[in-house]
Amino acid sequence: MENFTFQNGTKIIFGKDTELQVGEESIAYGKKLLLHYGGGSIKESGLYDTIIKSLQEHDIEVYELGGVKPNPRISLVREGVALCKEHNLDFILAVGGGSVIDSAKAIAAGAKYEGDVWDFFTGESPVTECMPIGVVLTIPAAGSETSTGTVVTNEEGWYKRATGHSKMRPQFAIMNPVLTYTLPSYQTACGITDMMAHILERYFTNEKNVELTDRLCEATLKTIINNAHIVLDDPSNYAARAEIMWSGTIAHNDLLSTGRTGDWASHDIEHEISGIYDIAHGAGLAIIFPAWMKYVYKHDINRFAQFANRVWDVELDLNDLEKTALTGINKMEQFFNSIGMPTSLAEVEIGDEHFAEMAKKATERWPLGNFVKLHEEDVYKIYQIAK
Repeated sequence: MENFTFQNGTKIIFGKDTELQVGEESIAYGKKLLLHYGGGSIKESGLYDTIIKSLQEHDIEVYELGGVKPNPRISLVREGVALCKEHNLDFILAVGGGSVIDSAKAIAAGAKYEGDVWDFFTGESPVTECMPIGVVLTIPAAGSETSTGTVVTNEEGWYKRATGHSKMRPQFAIMNPVLTYTLPSYQTACGITDMMAHILERYFTNEKNVELTDRLCEATLKTIINNAHIVLDDPSNYAARAEIMWSGTIAHNDLLSTGRTGDWASHDIEHEISGIYDIAHGAGLAIIFPAWMKYVYKHDINRFAQFANRVWDVELDLNDLEKTALTGINKMEQFFNSIGMPTSLAEVEIGDEHFAEMAKKATERWPLGNFVKLHEEDVYKIYQIAK
């Protein structure tokens, strides 16, 4: 097990009607905030009115910036940065899912920086300061409500890039499973896939003697798998929604990273797909992760066989661990298909015309991954497997 330091300062406020506390929590960080959200869903559901009322009860001055899209755009981030600077705002409240929270994090960093916020995503400048952020989570998926990272897309060249800093962790995250009842089935399934991918990126490590975090990863995956069809078949099942929502946070709050180095190649490979084609991140991960597994599984067949046995209940064949490993990968693909996710690029009508471009862009700064280092030709082959 590697040395590690673990600290996650996000205050979790979980359960029914917790959104009523947003004014009380926000006032601790100032009297002027940016309310950041996506489309019209929070207004249609009544959540917007609830939040505005709570903020007004605490005499908080609200400036609004809606319009966040899936795969959030740097152009809107720049608008938010300008708004925060112009009005000398104290705090950002993100109401939505991972895209809204990621956009808010980028704004929070950019508002404390004299240059262009995209510099953080190209590596030209490190993040050093951030405005404080709070979250009302409506889509369990990305885990951004307690993570240090953000991912945004630059429309110039359609680069989708990530950056992060410990100061990007939200100060609080309000999480009411009831707010997820009205999510479309496809969005719920994309979220389930995304949170599973966050666990898998940590699970496939070269570090030995990490039994506790192996078991925590496996238990969280099993919990998600066990509740996935329940929430899809019965969207108002509070118990199952709560399990899924909390699992999404645990998947990406760094607890499962302790003592181990994760991989993260699959995320980087997928970013090129959703950057160009603007497909849902979870759908892209359902396509890329099995392809990545098929390309690298021989690097550590024992770990892949363990994954198959403990997560997918595949009988462990000690005389043919490769068969066990491949059966586990197949079981995962079957699960993704069963919740309505694609597992090939053909299913989302993506051809091979950009494979070379995506492989080059994905690796132009450095090789991808830690479990197995992947270069441009490797990434190209994984796209071929994913066809």
